[in-house]
Order: sequence, then structure tokens, then C-alpha cells
Amino acid sequence: MSQSYTSLLYHLVFATKDRRPIITPEMRPRLYDYLGGTIRQMGGASLAINGMGDHTHLLVRLTPDAALADIMSDLKVNSSKWVNESLRQNFAWQGGYAAFTVSESQADRVRCYIYDQEAHHRQASVEKELTSLLRAHGVDFDPACLWK
Repeated sequence: MSQSYTSLLYHLVFATKDRRPIITPEMRPRLYDYLGGTIRQMGGASLAINGMGDHTHLLVRLTPDAALADIMSDLKVNSSKWVNESLRQNFAWQGGYAAFTVSESQADRVRCYIYDQEAHHRQASVEKELTSLLRAHGVDFDPACLWK
């Protein structure tokens, strides 16, 4: 094959430091725009962004040369700095994150899941949501260390 072809979709989930509910409904649109712009600057595309006061979900398409750990670090560091400077809040993300690959055939399902966060969290806590996602994707984890 003379060219490379990729479709690299990821469902990213990360939480505020200590899972404090500091992402207010008023700041969400600006924060999500910033996160989407950051993904674009790194050569990717944001397909869906939403969340709750203490965590955020993104569906993104990344380039094959993008290292996921670098993307996550840049995304979290830059957005924390931007919130602290622009919105004058004491804001930080937790150190870890969850990232799941998504097949193109499931992209619309994940997009709907991300956009339906408020309704989803009326029935499931963030703890239950994350453990369900980890189990569904076959990720080994220690429940005792999940929220540290």
C-alpha cells in the first residue's frame, strides 16, 4: 500500500481534581470550546464534548502520529491554565484519565451517550459510570485505587 489510512476515534474521560463539581453550567460552553480548539490545534477533531460538574467526556479523532498520553497532558494542562487565567477560578484536573478506542460503527452511539450525560447521571453516579465503561472495555482496575 503506498499510503496510510487511519480512523482513530477515542472516547476520553477525565475528572476535576478531587472530583470537585466546579465545572458550572455557565462555564461549560467556553471550556468545551477551548478543549475542542486544543484538539484541533493538535491536528485532531472533536466530535462530541459534554460532561458534568466534576468530569468531562470527549469523542475525538486523532492523527496517527499523536501519542495519547501527550494529547491528554497538553489538553489538561492547557485547559487548566486557560480556566485559571480567563475565568479566574482555582481549577485543576485529576492526574489520571480513561481513554477507550471507538469503532466508526459505534461513533454515533458514543456521541449520543456523551451528549446525554445529564439524563444518564440521574440514574448512575460517575463511579458507576466509569466502572461500567472500564468493565465494558475489558480494562483491569483496582476499585480501591480508582478514585485516589
